[in-house]
Amino acid sequence: MKVAIIGAGHMGGAIAKGLALGKAVAPEGIWVSNPSQGKLDWLKEEIPGMNVTSSNQEAATGAEYVYLAVKPWLVVPVLRSLKLKKGQALVSVAAGITFEALSGCLPHKDMAMFRIVPNTAARALQSMTLIASRNATDGQCAVLAGMLDGMGRTMFIDEAHIAAATALCSCGIAYVMKYVQACVQAGIELGIRPADGQKLVAQTLKGAASLLEEPDADPAKEIEAVCTPGGYTIRGINQLDHDGFPSAVIRALKASMPFTDINM
Repeated sequence: MKVAIIGAGHMGGAIAKGLALGKAVAPEGIWVSNPSQGKLDWLKEEIPGMNVTSSNQEAATGAEYVYLAVKPWLVVPVLRSLKLKKGQALVSVAAGITFEALSGCLPHKDMAMFRIVPNTAARALQSMTLIASRNATDGQCAVLAGMLDGMGRTMFIDEAHIAAATALCSCGIAYVMKYVQACVQAGIELGIRPADGQKLVAQTLKGAASLLEEPDADPAKEIEAVCTPGGYTIRGINQLDHDGFPSAVIRALKASMPFTDINM
């Protein structure tokens, strides 16, 4: 199977690395195109079997899946220049560009299309990647999920829910980092070195995430398990509630959704 990735920026490069480290596509079947050679050289060094080129058309020709990992304002000119054929599937990483807009740039309106939203943890192969599909078969959906599972986890959603889910897991990763940053700052004030504090918080987050993956996991129950009557933790929880922590998180997530999907 041949897979093309148009664009070798942060996300295009992460996708290429994730696909190569997974089992769904051999490195020799991956073609990455980019206008600047430096990023291609880096990818080639990381994954020697991968194919790199400065020609988008060379990368896309004959590829079953064509990942479009370019900036939103480049989608129209790049997509129109590719001259995709019937039977190929388009996988767009461009934020905010609707299926309707993508369809207007394709030679065949019934072509299989996907919109995917990875997050920056893709470079650590721990992305939570959202997938929406249009005109795709069950088989094509399964193949795509198999490819993207190589860089973390995947979830299929309706296009109408992309903005909300993006706020939770794509924008949301920044809010988690903000929490970590605050914890490290508190640790410094309490006498803990920044590097040590970051390690402590990182492992604590990993542990919390593991608990949430257990059957019938419930964050409220996990909080209750730590908050013994008269203990220290309940004081901190009450302070977070008093200072509006839950409301601040909700407002931040809702504020991440002012954008509207673009029909160009």
